[in-house]
Parts: sequence; C-alpha cells; structure tokens
Amino acid sequence: MYSLWKRWCKKDASSALDQRIMDIKKCEVPQHIAIIMDGNGRWAKKRALPRIAGHHEGMKTVKKVTKLANQLGVKVLSVYAFSTENWKRPKTEVDFLMKLPQEFLGTFLPELISENVRVEMIGDKDSLPAHTIAAVEKAMEETKDNTGMILNFALNYGSRAEILAAVNKAAQDIKSGGIESDITEEVFNRYLMTDKLSDPDLLIRTSGEIRLSNFMLWQLAYSELWFTDVLWPDFKDEHLVEAIEVYQKRSRRFGGV
Repeated sequence: MYSLWKRWCKKDASSALDQRIMDIKKCEVPQHIAIIMDGNGRWAKKRALPRIAGHHEGMKTVKKVTKLANQLGVKVLSVYAFSTENWKRPKTEVDFLMKLPQEFLGTFLPELISENVRVEMIGDKDSLPAHTIAAVEKAMEETKDNTGMILNFALNYGSRAEILAAVNKAAQDIKSGGIESDITEEVFNRYLMTDKLSDPDLLIRTSGEIRLSNFMLWQLAYSELWFTDVLWPDFKDEHLVEAIEVYQKRSRRFGGV
C-alpha cells in the first residue's frame, strides 16, 4: 500500500511540475541564464565522500539543467565551470576538474548534437591542459552548425581578467587607429569574450552564497539575481522552474520607471 501511495505522489508531483513548465512557457522566458554552480564540495563532505565525488555528481546536474533549459526555449545557458581562482585548490581536485570536460562532453555530445545545442566557451585557454582544450574544441566543432540553445562553458574564466584584456586591446586599437571614435558600451562589448552573446537576463547561484565571485561583472549589470541554499548536485528541475517563475514576477526597468 505504501509503495502504491509513493508512486501516486511521485506521479502527481511530476504532473504538477509539467503544468508549471507549461505555464512559464506562456510567459517571457529568460533568453540567457547564467549559473554559478556552487556546493559540490559541501555536498560530498555531507556524505563523507571526497570532493571529486561532488564534482562528478554536479556534472550530472549540468546535463539535466541543459535539457530542461533547452526545452523551455532558453537561448543561452552559461555555466561557471572553473574560475581563474580555482587553481588555488588542491592539485588532485584541479586535475580531476580538468578531466571532467572529457567525460562530460564525451558522453553527452551525441545528445547535444541531436538536441541542436551548440557548445561555446569563454575563458583563457592558454593555461588549460591540452586534453581539456581538445575535448571542448571537439564539441565546439561538432556542434558549430547547430542553431538551438548555446551551452556556454566559463572555463578558466575571471571577469576582471576579461575586462583588463578588453581595455588593453581597445587601447592598442586606439594607438593603431583601429578606433577613431569614443569607446561606447557597444564598442567595448566587442572586446569581451561574450561579444556574440546577449547579457544574462537571470543569474542563479546555488549553495547559499550571495556573491558574484568574479563572474561576468560587466555583463550582469542589469541581470535579475536568484540565490538558493540548494547545493548544486541537489539542484533539480523544480529549482530551475522556481527561479524562472520568480524572474517572471519581477519588473525589469533597467534604471527607468
């Protein structure tokens, strides 16, 4: 009897979530969602597991969120996979994180292709291991003709470094005569790693931390922010749906009235 009740409750919850998904698709869905995927290490620690177990579990969450975001009609999903500050972590953890793109894209790439998802990356490639870059570039090459959602990995990415690089490149172009007018926001955007992407409409950060951690500082100027205590490996479809529901209830005035 108990097992029948559990199955009924699970089916009922699934139906309710399906209805919520249908409802949010009737309204304006954020075109670009950025996620700071935080809490993998704490998830593992709570279970007396090594930190790398949390990262591996978090990889599964990326797959689930990618599928749902694509289903909802999101145009760009940017995930903060590895920051320029993450090199400070223990070498064993860093080495594992550098292998994750191989495993993730190796198993998920066929599905990304069939789902018409295009893989992109922002970040400094120069410091990344060859095998990491090879996995990402293979995915980018094999999905380059896809016209659906962009899955954008921020890998070895730091926003301050991005802005400084953009300023230096712009300064060089001014000296060489490549820029003949004032530098406007539109002009400056062309020097950023996200020059071909719209700014995020919604930023999600998990694990209870309430900060940006050097992620898209320029691009997030007018993004809606949504924070949750849920650790990234525990982030489910209903949490993404909740974030979008909250987003849809907000009034975005961009400094106006």
